[in-house]
Amino acid sequence: MPAEHHGSVSAEPVISAQNLDLTFQTNDGPVHALKGVSLDIGKGDFVSFIGPSGCGKTTFLRCMADLEQPTGGTVTVNGMTPEEARRSRAYGYVFQAAGLYPWRTIGGNIRLPLEIMGISKAEQDARVARVLDLVELSGFEKKFPWQLSGGMQQRASIARALGFDADILLMDEPFGALDEIVRDHLNEQLLKLWDRTGKTIAFVTHSIPEAVYLSTRIVVMSPRPGRITDVIDSPLPRERPLDIRETPEFLEVAHRVREGLRAGHGDV
Repeated sequence: MPAEHHGSVSAEPVISAQNLDLTFQTNDGPVHALKGVSLDIGKGDFVSFIGPSGCGKTTFLRCMADLEQPTGGTVTVNGMTPEEARRSRAYGYVFQAAGLYPWRTIGGNIRLPLEIMGISKAEQDARVARVLDLVELSGFEKKFPWQLSGGMQQRASIARALGFDADILLMDEPFGALDEIVRDHLNEQLLKLWDRTGKTIAFVTHSIPEAVYLSTRIVVMSPRPGRITDVIDSPLPRERPLDIRETPEFLEVAHRVREGLRAGHGDV
């Protein structure tokens, strides 16, 4: 039976998965990380993936990024295979840890992929200045990672991903290791950045409030084998101050996410 397809408002999806499967072969036998996952992500969407550990949400993101190879079904990014999208630098990827090289300055870390791409020095300078401004780190170009707080390092990591100037940003729990106050601040900044740039963002999180606060759509996933159990279109306005989290509309969406997570566990 074909998997249920979860559509998008966009006629031409930027990211499209069709009946995606991924099975890892291990010494203890096969591990079914994803099964029958179908989803379209439209241009300018902010889509969060939430589910328990081991539900395949990071694996799904890594399939989009050509970091994992599906064993069934298809996934396209900008109408291309993930490999073609990677080669054409169609997306930036932000990992859970900032992953900055300690011997390079913040500016040097952002420049590294641009140097590899063969971009001119003048264009590198322009991009570094632009992305540091986007993440509110102007003036920190010559600092080293160890001179920055954890939250600032993660913003620098986002700036490095933005330096590609791609229309798609893939983010794997970028704020998961930060304390709640810093996380709240970076959530606000990320929403502003998304609003200013119009990028399409796919965002993995374990946090229900974070998923509801950030997203235009929330994808709820079940434990292994990873499947989509619900896709929730957010009714919240694009302008979202932090105190929107106290509103009945926000709490209603959070309740639906929580119920979806419980239902997913019940299916196992």
